[in-house]
Amino acid sequence: MAAHAAVALCAVLALGTAAALPARAAPPSAAGDGSPDAYAFARDARTVGGASGTTDAVRLDPGHIYRSVLPPGAKRYYRLDLDASANAYVSATAVPRAGARVSSSDGLKVSVQDADGTTCSSGTSYFGPTQSPHPIAAWASRETGPGTYGCKGAGAYYAVVERRDPTAVLPVDWDLELDCVSEPAPRRAGATAPPRTWDSGSPEPVVGQAAQRAGGAGFATASAVGQGVWQDGIRPGQTLFYKVPVDWGQQLSATVEMGSSEGGDGYVGTALAMSLYNPVRAFVDDADAGYSGAQTSASLDPLPPVDYANRRAVGQRAGGMRFAGWYYLAVHLGAPVAERFGDGPFGLTLRVRVGGEPVPGPVYAGRSAPGEVFRITAADRQEAAAGAETAAGGGKESGGSSPRAATGAGGGAAGDTRTMRMVAVGGIGTGSALVLWLGVWTLAARRRSRRRWAG
Repeated sequence: MAAHAAVALCAVLALGTAAALPARAAPPSAAGDGSPDAYAFARDARTVGGASGTTDAVRLDPGHIYRSVLPPGAKRYYRLDLDASANAYVSATAVPRAGARVSSSDGLKVSVQDADGTTCSSGTSYFGPTQSPHPIAAWASRETGPGTYGCKGAGAYYAVVERRDPTAVLPVDWDLELDCVSEPAPRRAGATAPPRTWDSGSPEPVVGQAAQRAGGAGFATASAVGQGVWQDGIRPGQTLFYKVPVDWGQQLSATVEMGSSEGGDGYVGTALAMSLYNPVRAFVDDADAGYSGAQTSASLDPLPPVDYANRRAVGQRAGGMRFAGWYYLAVHLGAPVAERFGDGPFGLTLRVRVGGEPVPGPVYAGRSAPGEVFRITAADRQEAAAGAETAAGGGKESGGSSPRAATGAGGGAAGDTRTMRMVAVGGIGTGSALVLWLGVWTLAARRRSRRRWAG
């Protein structure tokens, strides 16, 4: 009987241990090839077909994420039904499929146009000097606030997504992830000009003991990080995503470092690239560095504190720091690195600083879609401090639910993370209770056995 109890005890211990450990999913395979550089699309993204003209354009609703396809040399249209008061933002993330080749001048353009064909705004992103296929995002908007002209009325608008790859070699389809966000007008009119002064000096990089943090494979699965030093590993051709909570009045800075290599020789002109995107996945700034086998680093130029009035600034760097929320860092290691230094992985260090105390932001007249996307909560800060992987999958799952759609609040999947923690704690508690019960049962069985032999 004691032997049976021991076997049962081992089984329960194994069960309790398994319940306490986080699940590890298969490597990302959203791009279809299962390679480590595959992009993790949001699991709840709705698949839509892009139209070749405005007449058949499918409607995109604010607060949702969509998947689509962009063929070589194509232009695709999507409809937006907007009111006369809210700002609308559309971001498209292009993911070249396996076998694609790109040049530094290849890229993606996104525009928002009204029913008369007037372009409200447009933005273009390029693959850049890494000459390596990787996810890139471009954005456009329809804004209604003071200082804007045209595109203010209610009605049908169109998001236009087009490829910029006139000299493409071996052209293949690009997958698209489309993000649509609306921002209500503030109840009170604010400043009509950006802040004149702010600390534009280069902040000192954060130092100290690094914590391990596995980067995500897409926006939906970006790993939460706060101020601190974070370490990871990256392979040539791979892009890792991290998200940082930045509140109103706070100032973000980031430096990425790539460790030295034991073998290989030569020099790759632009090997390491880091791009910053704001809460609506709008490109803000980037930094890059070459690699010779010795350690190298790249830092974002100083950025202004988050301020609603930054949208009046000239240039995307300052203008992009216009709302509080999750800011995304996408770190890419160019595929050509493998030719000279091997497949890696190479050591990666991310130094993040979030300076300044939060200040009150604008009071909106309505609700954003998704809700609270422009707000940082205590749960968001806790998630970043703990570096917890979101329930959407962190950096290891093949795809994730959009943190916005999952919570309805747009501030990450903190609620799901808390649920997972409760499940883990519950698993540990249940396992411990069973182990204690089996221990008591085993002791009682032994006493009964001794009494029988004594009798």
